[in-house]
Amino acid sequence: MNTTAIDDDDDMPAEIDFSKGERGKFHRAGARLQLPIHLEAQVQNTLVAIANAKGIDLSVFVNDLLKKDIELIQLAR
Repeated sequence: MNTTAIDDDDDMPAEIDFSKGERGKFHRAGARLQLPIHLEAQVQNTLVAIANAKGIDLSVFVNDLLKKDIELIQLAR
């Protein structure tokens, strides 16, 4: 009796075809990933209001705040 084992331990649907896929196509050695940061709504609203009042971009304002906090943390060590 000649039976062929069927590999059913794959969760990928049969209609997905990777035969023309290219491994590493989007890999960039040394690339840095900018992770998204999610703020609580109240925190974000407050920061937006302060940044707007100062006439600066929210990202610039938040980065400045974090740099100051990092400096304080390092001084406290």
